[in-house]
Amino acid sequence: MRKVADCRDFPSETNCTLAISGEEEEVVRAASEHAVSMHGHKSSPELREQIRAALKDEMPQHA
Repeated sequence: MRKVADCRDFPSETNCTLAISGEEEEVVRAASEHAVSMHGHKSSPELREQIRAALKDEMPQHA
């Protein structure tokens, strides 16, 4: 199942609306790179685990 990381789930000063979806490892990698480059977080295993824990299953767009 595809996973989603959505910046709207986390308060930020920039009111970021980016959502990233894909396979779990792809999303964790892309979301951690985004968190570092756009939100000033430090790259760390802890950051990646926080992102992994916050992932949601992607809802199918068509039935």
